[in-house]
Amino acid sequence: MPKIDLESLEPKTGSIYPIKHAAEMEGRSSLRVGDAGGLTQFGANITILQPGAKSSLRHWHEKQDELMVVLQGTCTLVDDHGETVLNVGDCAAFPAGDANGHCIVNHSDAEARFFIVGTRTPTETAWYSDIDMKVTVENGAFEFTRKDGSPYPGDDT
Repeated sequence: MPKIDLESLEPKTGSIYPIKHAAEMEGRSSLRVGDAGGLTQFGANITILQPGAKSSLRHWHEKQDELMVVLQGTCTLVDDHGETVLNVGDCAAFPAGDANGHCIVNHSDAEARFFIVGTRTPTETAWYSDIDMKVTVENGAFEFTRKDGSPYPGDDT
């Protein structure tokens, strides 16, 4: 298996979220390790969180499992149970279909990194716990709507 040169990977920044939520992802970037290695059955990324940054809006997946391992710094898991501090080597698992919305936040004053692996399915629906939004994914295209399927406000602002 060829070694992936992490130093050669360009960090991915920005957000796929509607504009009204995109700024909430400032300070987050990722190294697409799985893509660099040619993987297609699951995603594998190193997520980098600057102080104060978060990984995503709190969400859960219908079909896709996720597993994370803290590589550097201190992360805080935010889910329906509250906040749980995760240190280097700590892991967290998010099974498909478990409606416990989650995200990772860096409350520290130093950069934090975690490795995350997730299933890739041809279609997916993810739900956002704290706002009236869901995303459906089909053939790589993301569609954000309200939970009832109606248009999500602010997509074009």
